[in-house]
Amino acid sequence: MLSGLTKFILGFFLAIAVLIGGGAAIALYFMNRTGIPPAKPVYSNDSPSVKAQAPKATEPGSKSTLTPETKAESSPSSTSAPTESPKATPSPKPLPSGAYRGRVNWAEGLSLRSQPNQQAEKIGGVGFNQKIIILEESADKGWQKIRLEGSEQEGWVKAGNTEKVDEQ
Repeated sequence: MLSGLTKFILGFFLAIAVLIGGGAAIALYFMNRTGIPPAKPVYSNDSPSVKAQAPKATEPGSKSTLTPETKAESSPSSTSAPTESPKATPSPKPLPSGAYRGRVNWAEGLSLRSQPNQQAEKIGGVGFNQKIIILEESADKGWQKIRLEGSEQEGWVKAGNTEKVDEQ
């Protein structure tokens, strides 16, 4: 009889210890997971400098390649790629009358269309910060006809998504 009661009490305390230990392990796991700050969100209307500073999300458990024993020193014998001397650029073609240089300031870039309307065929695209030549504006000032700088491709983009570049 005494051995049965001892087994019961020992089993009861063992079950309680397993439950407490499991609960503590789960609590520590979730506390460590919430201690890692999330990556900063980047929104479409952020300036380009904010997007460049946005950190990359790190994998939990990933380790840095530098350890306290290793030192991040640049070796004196490091070789770099030779740089070419700047080449003389030909003078740019004169702009048509009324045209001016600009750049795209819409972060996602723009669709280049064949006609100045939303339903017109897409004939290409223009990337963010790409240099362009603004040739003319539509009668309603809602569209701009542009030419890609360094190319002969022309098309229409929505007005307000470009800005004039001061020529020096």
